[in-house]
Amino acid sequence: MENTRLGSRFRVMSEQSMLKVERLTKSYPTAAGALTVLHEVSFELTAGESLAILGPSGSGKTTLLGLCAGLDRPSGGTVALAGEGIGHLSEDERARVRNDHVGFVFQNFQLVPTLTALENVLVPLELLGVRDIAAAEARAQALLARVGLGERTDHYPVQLSGGEQQRVALARAFINEPKILFCDEPTGNLDGATAQTVEELIFGLNHEKGTTLVMVTHDLELARKCGRVLKLRGGEVVD
Repeated sequence: MENTRLGSRFRVMSEQSMLKVERLTKSYPTAAGALTVLHEVSFELTAGESLAILGPSGSGKTTLLGLCAGLDRPSGGTVALAGEGIGHLSEDERARVRNDHVGFVFQNFQLVPTLTALENVLVPLELLGVRDIAAAEARAQALLARVGLGERTDHYPVQLSGGEQQRVALARAFINEPKILFCDEPTGNLDGATAQTVEELIFGLNHEKGTTLVMVTHDLELARKCGRVLKLRGGEVVD
C-alpha cells in the first residue's frame, strides 16, 4: 500500500514538471576550435515556480533562455518543456510547442510596428488559428485593460511609451494562457518607476494565472523577487 501511495505521488510530481534541463551544453565552431558558451547546466521547475537566471554579460543567460524555449538546439543535454522533450524536434515542431505552452517578454518589446496594440496582442492567437475572432478580441481587450491600457487599444507602438509597449508585450505574452513565461531583461530599457510597474504586472499576472516564470536579468533586486535564483558565470552554474 505504501509503495502504491509513493508511486502515485511520484507520478503527480512528475506531471507538474514544466521545465526540466539536464546537462545542457551549447558550443559554436570557430577557427580556433569549438567555443562552449554553456556547459552542462541542469535544473527543474514545477508549475507555478519562478526562476531568475542571473549573471554578468556574456555568462550564457540569453543562450540558456533560448534553449529552454526551443528557439535553438543544444549541442548536448536535454530540455523537456511541459513534459515534452524538444531537443530532437524540427523547427516547425518546436514552434508548435511554443505556441501551445509558451509566452515571451523581451527587453526590446518586439511589437509589430504596423499593428495596433490590440492587433499585437492577438498575434499569438492568429498563429494558433483561433476562429472565434469576437471572443479572441474580448480576451485581448480584457488583458489590455488589466495592464492599464484599456483606452489605448487602437494606438500603434510609435504612439506608446516604452513602458506602455512593454505592457502590450505582457498582454500578448498571456493571451494564449501559457504554462510557462520566458522574460529576457524585461525591464532593461525602462526607467525606475516604469520598471517597477512592469515588474509588479509580471509577478501579479504570473500569480493570477499560475504560470511558471523564467526570467533572465542582471538586476539582483529583481532576481530576489523570484522564488529561485540560478547564477551563471562563463557558461557554468556557480550558485
